[in-house]
Amino acid sequence: MVTDKDVSYVADLAHLDLTEDERTRMLKDLNSILDYIDHLSELNTANVEPMAQVANEAEDVAYAMRADELRPCLPREEGLRNAPASDGVFFKVPKVIER
Repeated sequence: MVTDKDVSYVADLAHLDLTEDERTRMLKDLNSILDYIDHLSELNTANVEPMAQVANEAEDVAYAMRADELRPCLPREEGLRNAPASDGVFFKVPKVIER
């Protein structure tokens, strides 16, 4: 069972400032998801064959089954050309870790 302390901890890790209403709703939603998973785990799946693919139709996953072919990469200079800032080798981005 997820507690309010768990929600606050995860929100802090994700740098989310949740209001009291949002925290309450998140607590309810997460516990509802876990309850549903518990309900699913009660199902007898002893005679159910394991599935290799989730999709039923071959065309649903045809895009994911393309041949693994070696293709040329985008040249570094071309990739960096549209960058707002670079040092000529890497993209320059603002620091995002503040802790």
